[in-house]
Order: sequence, then C-alpha cells, then structure tokens
Amino acid sequence: MSAVAGKDATAAEIAVAVSTGKATAASVVAAALARIAALDKTCNAFTSVMAERARATAAAVDAAIAAGRPAGPLAGVPFAVKNLIDIQGIPTLAGSKINADHAPAAQDAALVQRLEAAGAILVGALNMGEYAYDFTGRNAHAGPSRNPRDPAHMTGGSSGGSGAAVAGGLVPLSLGSDTNGSIRVPASLCGIFGLKPTYGRLSRAGSFLFCDSLDHLGPMARSVRDLALAFDVMQGQDPRDPVCTERPPAPTLPGLDAGIAGLRIAVAGDYFERQLEPVAADAVATVARALGATRKVVVPDAARARGCAYLITAAEAGALHLPRLRTRADDFDPETRERFMAGALTPAAWYIQAQRFRRAYRQLVLDALQDIDVLIAPATPVTAPRIDQTMMTVSGVAMPVRANLGIFTQPISFIGLPVVAAPLQRPGGLPIAVQLIAKPFDEQAALRIAHWLEGEGVCAAPAV
Repeated sequence: MSAVAGKDATAAEIAVAVSTGKATAASVVAAALARIAALDKTCNAFTSVMAERARATAAAVDAAIAAGRPAGPLAGVPFAVKNLIDIQGIPTLAGSKINADHAPAAQDAALVQRLEAAGAILVGALNMGEYAYDFTGRNAHAGPSRNPRDPAHMTGGSSGGSGAAVAGGLVPLSLGSDTNGSIRVPASLCGIFGLKPTYGRLSRAGSFLFCDSLDHLGPMARSVRDLALAFDVMQGQDPRDPVCTERPPAPTLPGLDAGIAGLRIAVAGDYFERQLEPVAADAVATVARALGATRKVVVPDAARARGCAYLITAAEAGALHLPRLRTRADDFDPETRERFMAGALTPAAWYIQAQRFRRAYRQLVLDALQDIDVLIAPATPVTAPRIDQTMMTVSGVAMPVRANLGIFTQPISFIGLPVVAAPLQRPGGLPIAVQLIAKPFDEQAALRIAHWLEGEGVCAAPAV
C-alpha cells in the first residue's frame, strides 16, 4: 500500500502525492473506505458512508490530473463532516431521530462545496450529540462515538464522530461545529488539532444551526498544516449566511513557518487556573515554558460569561426546537429534551441581559488582550472520562461531566475569538490539549504557534 493511503498520512502529504502522480485519488479513497469498514465498528464515528460518491469524485480528480488540469490544494484528500452539515442526497440528521424523516438535502453545504472544489473527497457523515447540545459524544439514537485512544472512554462532543474519525485514522480531515466548545473538547480528549475560527469567518450555509449567535464551523486534523490548508480553501464571503464576514480571505498557510518571533504570548490566569486537574494545569505549564511565556493575563468576568453563554444557548435552542417539543417530544433524547424545554421557558429579560453583558464582556477581553497576540488556556479540565461516566471530580469537587467538559471553552466562543486546540505529547496517557486563543480574525497567530509547538515536539497528535 502506498504510504499516502495509510492511516497516518496527512492531508498535505496526500495532496502532494496525488497532484504529482505518485498516488491516485482512487487508491487513497479505496484505502480510506476499507479503513472505515474495518475500524468504525469500534469508533462508531460514521452515520453514513458515501462510498459511491467518493469513488466517482476520486475518478474525476484523477481524470483532471491526467488531462493536465490543476487538481487543487487538497487533491485526493478524503474528508467527512459532522452530520449537521448538508450532504446532497441524504437527510441532515443533526444527531437526531426526528430529522431522519426530513427530505434529503438538495445540495451540499457551502464548506463541502469549497473543500471539493479544492480537490478533497467527501466520504461520509459523522456521529454527534443530538442537535449539538452535548460535550460527551454520546448519542441516544446512534450510540456513542468512542475514543480511538481507548474505546472505553468518550470522545467529547458534540463533534464526537469528527474527533474519532480523525484520531482513529479513518480520514485525515473532518469538519465539526463549535457553539460552546464542540470542536475543542473532542480535539482535547481525542488528541488531535482543531480550529474554531472567528465567529463569521467561515460560512455556515447548509448547516443545521443549534444557537445562531454562537455557532461556528471549523476543521479538525492530525497536523496544523492540514488545519491551515482546509481553513484557507473554506474562507470567503457567502451571502447565504447572514453573519459571514465580508472581509476578504486571509490565507494562513504562507506564514505558517514564520515561527514565534515577534508574537506576544501570555497565560490565562485566575478563572483558567481553577477547577482543573493537575494534568490540565501541567499541559498549560508545559506549553508556556516551551514558548517562554511568563506573563499572566486575567480574563475578567469569565465565570459570568460562561453562565451567560449557557443562558443564550438554552434560550435560542429552546425557541428553535419548540415546534418539535410540542409535536415529537418522545423522539428526543430525554436529557436533551429537558435542556431544550428549560431554554424555551427562559424569560426574555434574562436573554436580553445576557446579550447586553456579552457586548460589554467582549470589549473587556479585547482590552485585556490589547498587547497580547495569543493567550494560552486549558482546553478541558480533565482527560477523557469513561463512556458511561456521568460525574467527575475536579479539584476535589464532584460535578456533572456533560455540563462541565466545556468549562474553559465557553467563555471564549461566547465572544467568537479564534482558537486552535493543540494536543500535548503524553506517551502512555490519554491526550489533553491547550487552547491557543487569538484576537478576532487573527487565526494565523494561533496556527503559527501551534505549528511551531508541533515542530518542537511539544504538541502532536499521537500515532494512530
């Protein structure tokens, strides 16, 4: 088997090999489909495998190369998407039983179109927490996605299938969504890299929204270069998504190897130093030491921001799902249903106050980061809990797993800052990641630092 058809091959390696004729897209896709058939029994990452479509797309990529036409920067790269992202010809499940009754999507989502225009090849749809209201990766209808590092442990969610598919070597690239941490939590627990871009940077057109004012889409991969490759081709204005920025694309790949010189880096203090286990604190300390970051910055009112993020999420999601709650309440996961019902009953005045605080909090944070380019913070308070675990102990305090895996991610997505989740090298132990948090629309700073840490062997996805 060609090296680029193996489970450890990166998207960048595959694209070079396919575009130069050292491998065919058809052979890469065939190997990916074989891995999915063999390994997904354990991971439970996929809910649909688009084998026929993938083979046809691969043949078209190979034909373009044979004819001398440009193959694209992701030529022949297999990818899969969280099943809240539209795939033409199948219903967009969003992790639910109810959506299975919907008509098939009439066209692919914007980001699927952009990835395939760059030569990538869609191979399927991925498992997720019901309607994205989840930090665990458990799904009452499709079963839990399982962590490839140890299948007895959870992937994190709600992009659990997206994390498992990449960490397990089924595909080198996946798409997830992140409202309160649903890319960064699975990236941390599964030991891969994840990018939550600036709010509005990537189009959400053709995705089933969870909480409109907080939802992001972004890539997950085993290398930072793969994140940058995917992110760059997915950028661009899209009038179909009313929050998509009108800023022109800002490619990150050209500056990826610039190193860390000139970047001002600090560590998040106070709130981000509490309610975490030693393994998470050690991860932050290791990264800070490698980067020479000695300054601490307090993110003001982070606990209040997390509370307001919860309130806004519940209120918007409850309003979105109210018709389904009225007509098909028994078809929800009971845990999800209860959260939606509570959100639907949230007083409007509370929601308005939370949104007012959000504006003020954003300015407070930007002021605190005025002379900082990237802030280091923990991604999760613990490594992956067991699949059936409902409570965890953090700093001596027992707390629910499902509600608290995102304790450090929520105050950041609340104001839409770009973040790279970067996993630490932890031989023999379950993975854990740090967040590299940048200013709005400066994804490149976070990606540069993550790439440097990867090159230094500090951060890396464990071998498959």
